Amino acid sequence: MACHLSALLGCVVPFGNVVGPLVVWLLKKNESTLVDEEGKESLNFQISMSIYMMVSAILIMVVIGLPMLFGFAIADFILTLVAAVKTSNGERYHYPITIRFLS
Repeated sequence: MACHLSALLGCVVPFGNVVGPLVVWLLKKNESTLVDEEGKESLNFQISMSIYMMVSAILIMVVIGLPMLFGFAIADFILTLVAAVKTSNGERYHYPITIRFLS
């Protein structure tokens, strides 16, 4: 759960959405297979969302980027909370629209 919730650090710190889950995952991955899997899942999702938001920021020049940026930001926040709740119940959660960098 901490891997998912630490991604909310990105609301305050630039790239905190990636650094937070990375630190938690690196420190706790050997304690549990659930932590290892959910840490990778959280990292994959946050890296993917960072890429999507950077592309959206570039597309602001073409006007379509602003709604995309807003949509991705809302989706990131909501899906992070859903993942944290599911994981706190001991369930595995797989984010949609995620590029699998770590497997």
